[in-house]
Formats: sequence, structure tokens, C-alpha cells
Amino acid sequence: MTKAGTRKSAGPDGSWPVVRVVRDREAGLYLAGVVVSGFGTSALWLAAGVWVKELTGSDGLAALCMLAVWAPTLAGPALGTLADRVRRRPLLIATSLLMACLLLTLFAVDSRDTLWLLFAVLFVYGAAGVVHDAAESALVAAAVDPGLLGDFNGLRMTAGEGMKLVAPLAGAGLYAAYGGAGVALLDAVTFVLAAGVYAALRVREAAPERPAANWRHRTAEGARYLWGHRGLRPLVLAGGVTMLCAGVNGATVYAVVDALGHSPAYAGALYAVQGAGSVVVGLLAGPAVRRLGGRRFAVAGIALFAVAVAARAAPYDAVALASGAAIGAGLPAVLIAALTAVQRETPGPLLGRVAATANSLVFTPNVLGLAAGAALVELTDLRLLLPVVGAVLLATATALAPARKPTDRPGQPRPNLT
Repeated sequence: MTKAGTRKSAGPDGSWPVVRVVRDREAGLYLAGVVVSGFGTSALWLAAGVWVKELTGSDGLAALCMLAVWAPTLAGPALGTLADRVRRRPLLIATSLLMACLLLTLFAVDSRDTLWLLFAVLFVYGAAGVVHDAAESALVAAAVDPGLLGDFNGLRMTAGEGMKLVAPLAGAGLYAAYGGAGVALLDAVTFVLAAGVYAALRVREAAPERPAANWRHRTAEGARYLWGHRGLRPLVLAGGVTMLCAGVNGATVYAVVDALGHSPAYAGALYAVQGAGSVVVGLLAGPAVRRLGGRRFAVAGIALFAVAVAARAAPYDAVALASGAAIGAGLPAVLIAALTAVQRETPGPLLGRVAATANSLVFTPNVLGLAAGAALVELTDLRLLLPVVGAVLLATATALAPARKPTDRPGQPRPNLT
């Protein structure tokens, strides 16, 4: 393996890093698992809300589906401890098979009285996802060349966003034909396939050491390491503020569509261009992280996101579509930078806990932002709300921007993470 922080952009054979990631057997299998499981997950998330809406007629209960999935992120630090307690590859396989079996119970959901089962499954789904993400982040860090982690995480983002472009349509069609149980069966099948992919990985894992401390102390170790690391803490905090603003911005999408004079279906076009922007930045993330460093890459992305959010206040189609693409390109930068930094800078035995804690700090604010945005959009004019959100993002980018040291000179190598 090359040392973390390598600045080479092509391999010994002249291939670009993205090509090297795809050609690498383990990285390629990981990406295949992301594509397969991401397809089923995106399809189910759409179908669950529609399912509840049809059975109850309640918008509020339908919205609770996403809350049920996201709520376990609050317990991320504790759940991530499990990923450091056992071997990660068997844990990924077991988690995938557990969810495949659990999803089959949704065939029993056929009335309002059985909706509790759907919400219970979605809650476990979210908890399993927290453990899965922590274990996957730790295993990827051990299997992928540190110099290619930025490329891998960018491609992972591209794969995930690509699935969001096609899976909801497939899920909607499957729901219309076979109902919610049909979509649950599809998701269960994708989990089984993902388990097969993880089983095919060739990763040597040492047996975890028997913990000397209790669960609470081990959970706190991850949080202490993250908070005490001068490079990771500002990236993760900036990611949390960015996702808080992303939640507020996401809650305004239908108000933006109204301001443009279109039907609600036009939101699909805005989501599509945003997804396309995320796909593009995912492909470019690796080279950008190597050239700028993770922190500067995150700053550039947040700044682009800030300008794009503020621009959405202008009621013009061209501006809305361009800003949507810019949001898709800017928002993932801090997420990719933070995840890559966590994987590079955290010792292996701690990585599950630190990754889960970082994910909680970054993604939980998104839920709070969605709730706050839903209230603010009813009370505040978009021409005021969106520029204010943009200003908060610009302030975040400014605070994250690394100070230029007197010894820094153009052309002088810079550290990748700070």
C-alpha cells in the first residue's frame, strides 16, 4: 500500500485512480454491494411513505417513515461500538441477511392496524444501517489503498446518487403493480445479493481484542478520539452545520416549485439535476482531494452550496436548474472529505466507533433541518430564508478554511487532510 497523503494521480501503469479503484477486486466488490443494496433501499424509502399514505390518508404518518429510519442515528456512537467488537466482514454479511429476513415480515402489513410492524421494521432498518455503515467504513479503510480512499468514497457517492435517480421510479412501478410487499421483497433480494458480495471479499481481519472496559467506556473512546483530533473535529462539525442547512433547503423545494409557477411534479426535475451534480463530483472527488487537500475541498464545496442555495430565491427556471446541479455538486464535498479523513486518521480498532459517531454528528442535523425548514417555509419569504441559509453556509466555509502558514508557498506540498 502507498502511504496516506500520496499526491500521485496515476498508477505505475499510467491508469487514473478512478480506473485503479474499479479494477481493484475488493474495491469493485464493495462498489457492487453499494449499488445493489442502494437500489433496494431507495425503492423502499419511497414505497414506505406511499404505503402509509394509502392505508391511513395521513401525510404526518407517511412522514414518520423517514423519521423511523433516521432516529437510530442518535445512538450511532453506541451502535458503532459493535463494529469494533467483532470482525467486520461477518458482521456485514449477518446484518444484510437479518434485514432480508426482517423485510419479509412486511407481507403481513395490509391494514392500519398492522402499520406498527412497518414502523418497527423501518426502525430496525435504520439501526442496522448505522452498524452496517460503521463496519463498512472500517473494512474499506483496511482493504483499499489509503491513497485511493478519496476516489473510492467519491465513486461510492456516485453509485449511491445514481441509484437515487433510477430506484424510486422502479420502486413506484413495482408498488403500483404489486404493492408495498413487492417492494419489500425486492429490497430483501438486494440484501441477499449484497451479503453474497461481502462473502466474496478477500480481506484478512485480525480477531478483535477482548475489551477491558464496559460498553459505555468503549463508546466514549470513539467520541473522545474524534473530538480531540484537530483535523477531524472541524471537518465533522462543518459537515453537521452543512447538513442542517441542507435539511432547511430540502424543506423548501415545493415552495421553490410554487414560486416558479409549476406543478409539484416539477420537483422531480430539480432532484434529477441535483443527483446529476452529485454523480459528477463523485467522479472528480479523488483528484480534488489529492490536489486541494480534504479540508480545502470541503471548503470549496460548502461555498458552492452556499451560493447555489441563495440563488434559488430567484424565480427563474434556468437559475433553479443550475442551482440544483450546483447543490448536488457542492453538498457531497464535505461528506466525502470527512469520511476519507476519518478512515485515514483513525486507528483500526477505533474506526467503527469513530465513523459511527461522525455519521451521527453529520447526519442527525439533517433531520432537525428538515423539521425546522418545514416550519420556516410557512412563516418566512423564500427571498429572505434562502439567502440567510446561504450566508450561514458561507460563514461555515470561512470558519473551516485553513489558515495559510507563513511557510506555505505556491508549489510546496500541502497535507491532504488539513
